[in-house]
Amino acid sequence: MAEGLVLVIDDEKDLLELVRYNLEKEGYQVRTAEDGENGLEAAVREMPDIVIVDLMLPGIDGLDVCRRLRADQRMARTPIIMLTAKTTETDRVVGLEMGADDYITKPFSPRELAARIKAVLRRVSSQQPPVSQSRIIRRGGLTIDLERRGVRCGKENIDLTATEFRLLQILARHAGRVYTRSELIEGALGKDIAVVDRTIDVHITSLRRKLGIFGDRIETVRGFGYRFQEQLD
Repeated sequence: MAEGLVLVIDDEKDLLELVRYNLEKEGYQVRTAEDGENGLEAAVREMPDIVIVDLMLPGIDGLDVCRRLRADQRMARTPIIMLTAKTTETDRVVGLEMGADDYITKPFSPRELAARIKAVLRRVSSQQPPVSQSRIIRRGGLTIDLERRGVRCGKENIDLTATEFRLLQILARHAGRVYTRSELIEGALGKDIAVVDRTIDVHITSLRRKLGIFGDRIETVRGFGYRFQEQLD
């Protein structure tokens, strides 16, 4: 049984073939593209379960691909893993700010990539709430629909990445509780992902910006982490 459809966008043909071979062995369907323009067209045409995109691409680069996918309502919540040969924290942060859910630095082993893909897809599927839990979270004018994975601020629909949605769900469901960065990393990114605390800070900053006037309800608790304000709901 196929594990899911993966779109890989990279200009290195040898890498594409290596990744395709190993992911197909793991049970995934794989589509590939060698540049950003064709990658964007393939994403809309194929509607993959996850996109793997290289940071450095001819023409439209990986950051712009990520930004455009996030701006397209059809692909706004599709998980994205960014491949990068750059190892500085700044490069990783920029990728996350553009909407990537995870990153992996080159060179990498096909086994590591497969593990990351599995972890991200498992995280997305786990966002479906148990039957015993309410499928709607309301906090004042903020509404979070867990079944449809939709967020509304007042009458406005807000597009969030899978990671941003998971963070908001965790914080809003237990308003007033302080979550450490480590707890948020485990809850939103999974135990399989090795990231620095700065990663969560980047996602929180982006989440606050997208929530507009409701963004201030996510408080920084200095020395501990974050919490969602308790207000009259």
